[in-house]
Amino acid sequence: MLAGTKPPQITPVTTDNLLAVFAEFLDIDVSAGDAASDTLQTYRRQLQQFIDWCDRAKLNPAEVNKDDLKKYRRWMIEKKKYKPATIALKLSVVRRFYQAALEKSLIPFNPAAGVKPPREKRDPAEKITYLEKEEVEQLLQAIPDNNTLKAARDRAIIAIMALEGTRTIELHRADLKDLVRQGNNLGIRVEGKRSIRVVPLTPKIAQTLVYYLRIREIEGEILKPSKPLFIAVGNRAGGKRISRRGIRLIVDRYLNQSSLKYSPGRTISAHSLRHTAGTLALRNGAELRQVQDLLGHADPRTTCIYAHVGDRWENNPALKLDIEI
Repeated sequence: MLAGTKPPQITPVTTDNLLAVFAEFLDIDVSAGDAASDTLQTYRRQLQQFIDWCDRAKLNPAEVNKDDLKKYRRWMIEKKKYKPATIALKLSVVRRFYQAALEKSLIPFNPAAGVKPPREKRDPAEKITYLEKEEVEQLLQAIPDNNTLKAARDRAIIAIMALEGTRTIELHRADLKDLVRQGNNLGIRVEGKRSIRVVPLTPKIAQTLVYYLRIREIEGEILKPSKPLFIAVGNRAGGKRISRRGIRLIVDRYLNQSSLKYSPGRTISAHSLRHTAGTLALRNGAELRQVQDLLGHADPRTTCIYAHVGDRWENNPALKLDIEI
C-alpha cells in the first residue's frame, strides 16, 4: 500500500444483506424457480423464526457460528419441544439461507453445514395411518347422494384421494386442461413436489368426476381449459379454485361424520387417504413399481414403507406360535 493512502473500507454484512440474497434464492432456485407459494411461505416463516431467535440471543446472523447453531438446535429441542422432523426442516432452511449468502461471497463459510437434527426415534412405518377398504366405503357413504354440486365435488375429491393417492396440493393446482383422455380412459395430469405425472382414474372414479363437471355445466358455467378442476362452493368463494385448506376441511368433515377421524391409537387426516391408497393397493396385489408410479414417489424406499406396514401384521412371527392365551 502506498504511503499516505487509506485502506479500503470494508462494508459489514448486515441481516438485510443476507435476507435480500435469500429472497433472490427463493425466486430463482427453489424448485428450479417454480416453487408453490405455500413452499415459499414456509421458507420465509421458518427463517423468520431463526432471525427472531438471533435477536433474542443478541446475535448478528451474519456472524453466527456453528456453536450458535447448535444452541439454536438445543432451544428447539428443549424449549419448543419440536419433533426431529420439524427440527430437520427448520435447520435445512437455515442451511440454505447461509448457502445462498456463501454463494454470493457475503460470508466465508456456511455455519449451518454439518449441524444435524436429532435422530428420529420413531419407526417410520408408525407414521402411516390409513383406512381399511370397508372404512373407505363407509367414508364415501357419508357423502349425501342428493345430486348437488357440493356432494358431487366432495365425492370426486375423496374418491381420487383415497383410491388414487393424490396429494391435496395436486388437486388444488389441477385445471380442466389437465384432464387427459386416452381412448376410453380418463386421467389427471398433476404436479407434485418434483415432477408431473398422469394419475389414471378407474372407470367409476372417472364417471364420478365427469358427473361433477356436468353439474357445473348444468348450473350455467362454461368449462374453459384454464378454469380450476375443483372449485369452492358457497356464497363467498363460489367458483374460485378450492384451497388446500378447503380440501382438508372437506375430508375432515366426512371423517367426523362417519366416526373415522379418531379412534384409539389412530388419527386420520387428509394425507392418510394417500397412505390408504398405497397400503391397500400393495395389499391387494399391486406391484411396488406400479404403486410408486401411482403415488409419484421419486424413491422406491418411500413406497416400501407401505409394504412394511402390511407385512408387519400379516407375517408377524408370533402368529406361528399358536399358543392359547
